[in-house]
Amino acid sequence: MNMKRLLLTFAALASLCFTSYAFKEKEITVRSECMDKDIYVTVITPDGYRKGKAFPVVYLIHGHGDDHTAWKKEGVVGRLADQYGMVVVMPDAVDSWYFDSPKKPEYKYETFMTKELVPYIDSNYKTIRDRKGRAITGQSMGGHGAMYLAFRHQDLFSCVGALSGGVDIRPFPKNWGLDVKLGPIEEFPENWENNTVINLTHLLEPGSLEIVMDCGTKDFFYGVNCALHDKLLQEGIPHDFYARPGGHTWGYWMNSIKYIFLFFNDRLEDAQR
Repeated sequence: MNMKRLLLTFAALASLCFTSYAFKEKEITVRSECMDKDIYVTVITPDGYRKGKAFPVVYLIHGHGDDHTAWKKEGVVGRLADQYGMVVVMPDAVDSWYFDSPKKPEYKYETFMTKELVPYIDSNYKTIRDRKGRAITGQSMGGHGAMYLAFRHQDLFSCVGALSGGVDIRPFPKNWGLDVKLGPIEEFPENWENNTVINLTHLLEPGSLEIVMDCGTKDFFYGVNCALHDKLLQEGIPHDFYARPGGHTWGYWMNSIKYIFLFFNDRLEDAQR
């Protein structure tokens, strides 16, 4: 076989293995009346969206120092949206930690996420408008946010995932501007106690929420994730917990997000096509 024919053969074989993706990615703004400003949001719709009737939604929220574009890296999330037939919503929440700040009234991101963003998405996209078709996940600050919002709003979300989540903020009183939003921990300990995920497990009942956690063993949040895992075990709350070698890195999260979407796909209500 000559070189030209050999190259054509390899090209043909490669084309058989290549999977094309047809997801659409769009940046929109959503008005937040509670904060009197427009919020940037990236929305991914999957292949077949135009012909479909209703799709599950994954709210994918970013970490500290990132924004609504953070998870667009390498097109991984778009391919997952196509693979599982899901709408993915990625809002910009600056450095908010996804709660309504008791010290900074201009930070009302819990209200925005639950009272403004979810209704907007359900009104403007073909979604399953029920908690059975809704999941939330994120990394680092977004892992805290996902758990915080899902634990407190089980009427909205049926599944939650945290990647390297800051699920207990109390050991980090001088980090990431938390003291600006909650007040110094020495002066306002109740703000820290009331807004840390590990203290919200009393809101759960066995089976009330599908929960998955993933954290690298070299991650600075590994200890607090293990503590939350142990507490959930003690309280009889079913959940999945994955720990693998790795740190607080995008390389780790880009691998982990694939398992998070698989977890969600197994549990979310199927899209009505």
